[in-house]
Amino acid sequence: MGVQLPAFQLLVDAHWRDVARLAHALAGPVDGDDVAQQAWTQALAAYPSLRSTANLRGWLLTITHRCAMDAHRGRARRAVPHDDPAALATREPAVSGADADLPDAPLWSAVHALPPRQREAVVLKYVVDLDHPTIAAALGCSPTMSRRLVSDALATLRKDLP
Repeated sequence: MGVQLPAFQLLVDAHWRDVARLAHALAGPVDGDDVAQQAWTQALAAYPSLRSTANLRGWLLTITHRCAMDAHRGRARRAVPHDDPAALATREPAVSGADADLPDAPLWSAVHALPPRQREAVVLKYVVDLDHPTIAAALGCSPTMSRRLVSDALATLRKDLP
């Protein structure tokens, strides 16, 4: 006989903010809602066959992380129309428009410029507030490697930010 699972709505009520925060941090403001919705859809489909309720939050965040990576891969495959192809060589800031005046804009631009795995590790550590074993599970690496990714990212941010 299977594990006694709580109602899925209770899971949603308890963890929707964490899933939304991680989705927006990893996929950005444009794709964040889509990533969160995809994560909830995949979680609902897999929920009845779960074998353990030991770490439902970690399970949800792992699904969210994988959905964000799928969104990044999909974005990389799509063509981006542009009036002047030569302008693509110049790098645009990660934070632009009205948000560029916010006090945290330089920080988020620097985080955006990090290598993908370092960016993911920093977001999981400081935005979602996960411990290293959970980060390691989400990234598919060891806890030691997750510590190293966070450490390297912080060193780069300290060097790049005033």
